[in-house]
Amino acid sequence: MTAPVFVVDHFRTDGTRYVLDGPEGRHAVSVKRLEPGEEVVLTDGAGRYAVCRVTGTEGKDRLIVDLPEVREEPEPRPRITVVQALPKGDRGELAVETMTETGVDAIVPWQASRCITQWKGERGLKALGKWRSTAREAGKQSRRVRFPEVADAASTKQVAALLAKADFAAVLHSDFGHESVPLATAELPAEGEIVLVVGPEGGVSRDELALFEEAGARACVLGPSVLRTSTAGTAATALLLGRTGRWS
Repeated sequence: MTAPVFVVDHFRTDGTRYVLDGPEGRHAVSVKRLEPGEEVVLTDGAGRYAVCRVTGTEGKDRLIVDLPEVREEPEPRPRITVVQALPKGDRGELAVETMTETGVDAIVPWQASRCITQWKGERGLKALGKWRSTAREAGKQSRRVRFPEVADAASTKQVAALLAKADFAAVLHSDFGHESVPLATAELPAEGEIVLVVGPEGGVSRDELALFEEAGARACVLGPSVLRTSTAGTAATALLLGRTGRWS
């Protein structure tokens, strides 16, 4: 079993002694019931981390560890961003959770024209907060030290601008009558940015696809079957991680 991961805001220490407190400390002491000698990983979620040894506890919410050094995980190459159309219900959190566990680097919520779900006002802010919280918790669960960034919701024009800057851009398309290429055989860059667009359950509209192709994206398919919007991004991320060598 790999060491559990806890998120910290900073790495200030008293010598090599570090106190993990607050909600993370309470979880470590009262839920995980960590004991002296056990190993934990502290991270800021942005690549900085430390492998620590538990030396003791104080009360119900303070874990004391020995923190020898802070390291930094290199930026992933190539970086993988998934533009995720807003699914219905809690399928958005499911998509974020599984993509995070798989290894995606960034997630961009997209209000596609065929999305039933609408992120407006306070409701939209609350939904975005849930996506970000899900990415954080899934990052911890999957023992990552660099959590995916969850951007603000993007319009179709903003997505097109993102695609135009990518080193490889693709739209996962379910219309098998439209000219497309298998994502499994598309030529991929060794570095830079890969951006994938996952449409809603109703699919990417013709106007959206035309705009994305004009921005340089290619229409791609994963295989002969049609995946739900909440699983397509995870399947595509796994395929790319294997093809680019990040899973080697």
